[in-house]
Amino acid sequence: MNNGTTDKQPKTIDTIAAIATPPGKGGVGIVRISGPLSLEIAQIITKKDKIQSRYAHFSHFLSKNSEIIDSGITLFFQGPNSFTGEDVVELQGHGGPVILQMLLSRTIGLGARQARPGEFSERAFLNNKLDLAQAEAIADLIESSSVAAAKSAMRSLQGEFSQAVNHLLVELISIRMYVESAIDFPEEEIDFLGDGVVLKKLENVQDGITNVQKAAGTGQLLQNGFRIALAGKPNAGKSTLLNALSGDEVAIVTDIEGTTRDSITTTLDFDGLPVHITDTAGLRESDSTVEKIGVERAKKVIQESDHVLLLVDIKKSDDLQDLLNIEQLKNVPDEKLTVVYTKQDTDKSFLNLHDEGIRSLLISAKAGIGIEQLKQKIEKLAGYRSEDTNVFSARARHLEAIQESADAVARGKQQLLDNQAGELLAFELLTAQNALNSITGEFNADDLLGEIFSSFCIGK
Repeated sequence: MNNGTTDKQPKTIDTIAAIATPPGKGGVGIVRISGPLSLEIAQIITKKDKIQSRYAHFSHFLSKNSEIIDSGITLFFQGPNSFTGEDVVELQGHGGPVILQMLLSRTIGLGARQARPGEFSERAFLNNKLDLAQAEAIADLIESSSVAAAKSAMRSLQGEFSQAVNHLLVELISIRMYVESAIDFPEEEIDFLGDGVVLKKLENVQDGITNVQKAAGTGQLLQNGFRIALAGKPNAGKSTLLNALSGDEVAIVTDIEGTTRDSITTTLDFDGLPVHITDTAGLRESDSTVEKIGVERAKKVIQESDHVLLLVDIKKSDDLQDLLNIEQLKNVPDEKLTVVYTKQDTDKSFLNLHDEGIRSLLISAKAGIGIEQLKQKIEKLAGYRSEDTNVFSARARHLEAIQESADAVARGKQQLLDNQAGELLAFELLTAQNALNSITGEFNADDLLGEIFSSFCIGK
């Protein structure tokens, strides 16, 4: 990981503006302004000399020619007591895209500039209003696709993730101080490295990292969801299963083979876990150009999915071996594959196919048999437990940093056990510390900040 340093100061002191509400038509639309010219711009647009901080002011929003663009509420938040830590103004009018664009253009004409994606949140971070994990949680909260995901993002936004990371940092620093004392005062009679204290502290930190890693991993799963691909030959019951899982007629179902020519994805909520299920084209050789494209897309979906449900008509169970040998499936590892035998008339439990080494399940999507068991199986495959409440939203970079920290502590522990090498242990502890620091933003390269905030929506 490339850990640079930042003084967390904005690179510029210009004023930015953006439409802060989603594209489209709505009852209310907001143009947000942040920076030193915010209040002056608001005063010119509203022709109000006095705009009191944290009071709602009704006014007309006027054009350069004093024509009324819109009417609404003006809110002023004086820095540093604002989201960004700067002077912030919100012009809240009607949610028409043309009106909002006219209002935004007016602010830009008065000295503001169009904000970059995520620039408001970036300024909040740079002005110490949020740490980096909290800033990223804002985007996660907006993008949440389930109640559980929203709750985990809110926990991160409220600082629970950062507190857990900071607790680990305090422990790592404490151990480093202890180890470096042993290095600096070798003449002391007490064997600081051999008395078992450091080893015990390292093991406690490892347990703490494991707990944070688990909570963050579940949080990332809630944010990203679990991707399932439905694969199989034509008429194996893929579309019927998709409809049964969703409780709606998402896909067309007929007795004609090859009805599904393209991939169809729907997102479902399994006890708080977002599950993205994609129905793919039936896997077979075909002379149809359209069907060939569908099969090729099925291959891509299978490769990118977290798990594949391979559907086999129970009356054609011999199809299984043929399916496992085709190009789209032969490289899928067993742990990523579950065979689902379809069109079963009676409720059956899981089968263990020891000869294939593949887990399997019998269902009848049409009759609703085995559907709940399949949902539970999917949750188990994802490693999700709905009763887990100590979860906070996390991203891939967070998990990478936590893993880097865990690896560094493990290496340091091994140096202690094998060689009593205090200097090498101290180095690994510093590596672990810097990795965790990157989560909250204590040490970050500028290009990393740019990559993170560029994924935000414009008005944040």
